[in-house]
Amino acid sequence: MPERKIRVLVAKPGLDGHDRGAKVVASALRDRGMEVIYTGLHQTPEAIVEAAIQEDVDAVGLSILSGAHMTLFPAVAKLLREKGSAHVVLTGGGIIPKEDMEELRKHGFDRLFGPGTTTEEIADYVESEVRKRRATQAP
Repeated sequence: MPERKIRVLVAKPGLDGHDRGAKVVASALRDRGMEVIYTGLHQTPEAIVEAAIQEDVDAVGLSILSGAHMTLFPAVAKLLREKGSAHVVLTGGGIIPKEDMEELRKHGFDRLFGPGTTTEEIADYVESEVRKRRATQAP
């Protein structure tokens, strides 16, 4: 039986109105053979988590440029854990200072990507991390 395609939800939390980067990443992940759900602009953490659960995603990628990452990213991580979806890979990108990236690791964001990251690097990470988690969850 062939392995199920990797499913990724790409979301823009908060009031950030710039989504070109999120769309480029979503397109690159789709080009790599992943199923991608893009939620659009101005999403609440609750809406993001609800969509992630409904779509049965393997990964959630958040994109933010507004500076609200230290509030919105942990909220998404907390809600995913509360809803029993702690296995979902959490990643994201945008304008996030290195020290904030370190703090966000404590909330479950193993890898965050800043300006200049290639889409290949992001896709490689998502594929690798999802496959690793699937292997540890297999019966």
